[in-house]
Amino acid sequence: MNASPWVERWAPSIPSGGRVLDLACGNGRHAVYLAGRGYRVDAVDRDLEASQAVRATPGIHWQQCDLERGDWPFAPAAYQGVVVVNYLHRPLFPHLIETLAPGGVLIYETFALGQERYGRPKNPAYLLLPGELLELARGRLRVFAYEDVTEAAPARRVQRLCAGKP
Repeated sequence: MNASPWVERWAPSIPSGGRVLDLACGNGRHAVYLAGRGYRVDAVDRDLEASQAVRATPGIHWQQCDLERGDWPFAPAAYQGVVVVNYLHRPLFPHLIETLAPGGVLIYETFALGQERYGRPKNPAYLLLPGELLELARGRLRVFAYEDVTEAAPARRVQRLCAGKP
């Protein structure tokens, strides 16, 4: 249950000791990684069953919430970091930026168009369009790093972004 190398690489750019939102946290691997580095983490998912094994990890507040239904539950400028891995719900894009505090960092990694050749997800609604993460950041965030790649092992198409809020 290792953290994504992208998250490991860019997590140090999140202000030290800050609050981090791990959105769609799944099994909690990124929440555990970030809490282990001294961040205060809010780990959110619509179903927390997959994170049961790590729920006693200090420094993590677990929250069950269906982010695709209802209002956005997080205050503006509440987080120094927002981490999203393997999750895409485009209506949340403006909220991700709004919830970042000035100087905060967005770390995002998910599947891109072309992934349907390699496996799930296959539905284009869950696949980023070419350059879509860059468009999310344009005029709102300072891009530190961006990738749009096909990887061999495991075979997959992904986009990755790390960007800071001025």
